[in-house]
This record gives sequence, structure tokens and C-alpha cells, in this order.
Amino acid sequence: MAKSGKNYSANRAKVDSEKKYPLAEAVELLKSFTTAKFDESVDIAVRLGVDPRHADQMIRGAVVLPHGSGKSARVVVFAKGEKELEAREAGADFTGADDLAKKISDGWLDFDKVIATPDMMGVVGKLGRVLGPRGLMPNPKVGTVTFDVARAVSEIKAGKVEFRVEKAGIIQVSVGRISFSAENLLENIMSMVETLNRLKPSSSKGNYFRGFTLASTMSPGIRIDINSL
Repeated sequence: MAKSGKNYSANRAKVDSEKKYPLAEAVELLKSFTTAKFDESVDIAVRLGVDPRHADQMIRGAVVLPHGSGKSARVVVFAKGEKELEAREAGADFTGADDLAKKISDGWLDFDKVIATPDMMGVVGKLGRVLGPRGLMPNPKVGTVTFDVARAVSEIKAGKVEFRVEKAGIIQVSVGRISFSAENLLENIMSMVETLNRLKPSSSKGNYFRGFTLASTMSPGIRIDINSL
């Protein structure tokens, strides 16, 4: 049986496994942990009262975190003419059309997000087998298929994160880095909570938020009191 590391064990001892913590208290507790030598990601896992097998309960979307995600995303934009220029001016790392598609089909994948104008989806669609399994396929539901490429690029660069409910009704998403202040982490988390609230399907019965856990990359999870949200 694998043994836990010294830091993990010390941090685990600080958490009452029987308690559900108010969100603000949980964030402060997380900030008190002994951390790894890198800037750990801070993540939330939310169990929702939805059944993703039903199309109207498939929760998917994106949110621009008020204080960013702490990660610098490399953005590819499929566009032509004036829209390609707009994307470049907004900070896109790579732009193009058929030439860009060929580069990707040849094996180049040095990017994190893909945006496309609607008229370019015929070109991008041919890359479905490459982009789809990696979660990189542009989608209008999360704002990555749009003619407003400048806004889409700016939002991603500012810390826009995408999320999608898993089969078990759980959404996992990064909401910042352990180096963020407690206040900034709290505001990022609440922004995510408010977004999920807005996406609650009318067909979802009973409690919508059924479980909520906060953790960093190398830390134990902290259970959150849903009422504190």
C-alpha cells in the first residue's frame, strides 16, 4: 500500500473528515496547508442533482473568472481576412485557415484553446478526430465558435475556463492557484457557483448542489457546507 507524503499527511491532519466547512473557512484552511514546490492549481468538484443522460440536463458552459485562472493559455484562431487580423490584435498566438488545419493534421498541437469563426467550421470539422478527444473542438455553447473573435480571445486570455458535467453528475474545474489570495480564490469560486446556478435546468428536481469539495493539486479534499454558498 502506497504511503502518503509528509506534507499530505500533515495537511490531512488539519482537516476534520466529519465536518463540512463554510466556504470562506475552507479557503483559509487550504491556504494554511504546506504546499509543494510549484504553484498548485486550486480545484473544485461539484456534484449536481442532474442526470447527464438527458440532453436538457447536460450542464456545459464557460465562465470568465474575476481574477483569472493563473494559467496562460495559448490560443489558436481559425479565421480569414479582417477577422484573422482582429484575432491577432486581441492576442491570439496562432491564426490561419487551411494552412493552420494542415499543420494540426500533421501533428502540431502546441496550443490550449481553439476558436473559429462560423464560416471556418467546415475546415475545423475535418480535425474532429484530432481536436475532439483532447477537448479542443470549438463549440458555440462555450463561445468558441463566433465572429466576435477579439472578445473570445480576450476572455480566454483573461482567465475563461470551460466546464462540462461528467456521467456521475460531477463538474470539476480549476478556479485559480494556491498563490492567489484567499479573497481572490473566494471570488473566483463564487463566480463559478453563480454560473452553475444560472444553468440549472428546470427539469432538475430536489437539491441542485449535492456535494462540494475544494482541494489543491497535492492536498486532501475539504468538504464544503452547501448552505454557505
